[in-house]
Amino acid sequence: MSRTLVICKPDAVERRLAGEILRRLEVKGLRLVAAELRTIDVPTARHHYAEHEGKPFFADLVAFITGGPSLLVVAEGPGDDTWKVVRTLIGPTDPAGAPPGTIRGDLGLEVTENLVHGSDSRESAQREIELFFPALS
Repeated sequence: MSRTLVICKPDAVERRLAGEILRRLEVKGLRLVAAELRTIDVPTARHHYAEHEGKPFFADLVAFITGGPSLLVVAEGPGDDTWKVVRTLIGPTDPAGAPPGTIRGDLGLEVTENLVHGSDSRESAQREIELFFPALS
């Protein structure tokens, strides 16, 4: 079994799509281990997106993720690559190029507000779960 972090971003919560996103995770066979609706504070957002610091879009990224409530979820699945399963369900960053059947392909509208975050590696999943759900690590 392995775990990964999923964030239904403020645009997903505002558009009332968090339930649909969670449904897709569960239909795939993943188990929701933890979930919390919260507004991410700026220091936590800066830490979460630290690899993008210094890039031209960093400030906008932090402003967006802290701009309203997000639903943070830890999902668990069999094997070592739950993060990969979730990333496939989510689809590419740009909804315009995301295939139908993916969350972003079916529901996304903009590259800057693309509904959902999923950890991009086993190591990122562990780091992100420790950041947002320290009691689980």
